[in-house]
Amino acid sequence: MNWTTILLLLLAGTALGLLAALAFRVLRTKSANRDLESVIEHVKASFGQLSLEALSKSTEEFLKLAKAKLESEREVNARELDAKKGLIDQQLLNMNAELGKVTKLVNDLEKDRVQKFGELAMQLKVTGEQTAVLAQTTSTLREALASTKARGQWGERMAEDVLRLAGFIENINYLKQKAIEGSGSRPDFTFLLPRNLKLNMDVKFPLDNYVRFLEAESEIEKPKYRADFLRDVRARIKEVTTRDYINPEQNTVDSVLLFIPNEQIYAFIHEQDGSILDEGIRNGVVFCSPLTLFAVLAVIRKAVDNFALEQTSNEILSLLGAFKKQWDEFIAKLELLGKRLEAAQKEYEALTTTRRRQLEKPLNRIEDLRMQRGLQVDDGSGEQRPSALQPLEEEERDDG
Repeated sequence: MNWTTILLLLLAGTALGLLAALAFRVLRTKSANRDLESVIEHVKASFGQLSLEALSKSTEEFLKLAKAKLESEREVNARELDAKKGLIDQQLLNMNAELGKVTKLVNDLEKDRVQKFGELAMQLKVTGEQTAVLAQTTSTLREALASTKARGQWGERMAEDVLRLAGFIENINYLKQKAIEGSGSRPDFTFLLPRNLKLNMDVKFPLDNYVRFLEAESEIEKPKYRADFLRDVRARIKEVTTRDYINPEQNTVDSVLLFIPNEQIYAFIHEQDGSILDEGIRNGVVFCSPLTLFAVLAVIRKAVDNFALEQTSNEILSLLGAFKKQWDEFIAKLELLGKRLEAAQKEYEALTTTRRRQLEKPLNRIEDLRMQRGLQVDDGSGEQRPSALQPLEEEERDDG
């Protein structure tokens, strides 16, 4: 029995109830004279009993059907639950395996983190030590550069490094701290140019006001220190031009080099007031940083090399002429020697052929005569061999 049967039973019970109600109505109409109450009671009793029996049967069938349906659903649900339980167990196993991998990975990461943390701590320690050393070195350097003399020596050392890098040699390409004759001026470097010309260079390091400018905390102080620094740079130009560094009587060129041994300060001058460099050029002062000084030295080195090549070119040509003359004489003598060697070769061939054959003819005749007489000569081995002189010796003994 299914749900359709149960529904039909319910509809049948409902139909019986409606028929009973209709019969009750008809009976009440036709039997008006009867005792209405007894009929009603009888119909009620009959209808109640029929309804109760129908409802009882329907309920019983419904309960059986529901029970069967529940049992079927329970079996299906049990099977599905078992299948899902197997899937869940499989998923749990997979999850456990993945969790194991994750745990291993986390442990490896933890070990690596501990190792990396140790390395980082060591590197931070080394960095801290290096920073402390650098701070100490910076402090020492700052204290050293606080002295004008120390700054000058450091600038000269920078210039010497650039000169060495450019291939310049002291006392050959340049002079250091060479006093100008007839003047108390002493340029830091004097470059020796062709035709006995000279180019002087002075090292200047305007630093004090530049450092104050960098360390100024107030925006009001910065313009003041900037102006003071640029004034110091202009003072260096005036100082260089009043020291006889440009003096035609001393065979100097009409320019002098002003070396700023710090690229940052040199760039700061360019950035803040480019007219200072133009002012220097108008006065014959050329500003140089370590990089630009290297370029200037390269030009000077090229000019010196070209002049040296020009000076020696005539001598080279003269030497080439003398070499050509000696070469021609060498070729003539070599050809004469070749001719003489050729004549000697012909004489040698004549000696080894014609003369030799002519000399060997009587010798061969003598040998033939000796062999005919069967003479022996002692060759030092204890054996006797035929000799051409033995017949003569025998004849002398017979005559005696």
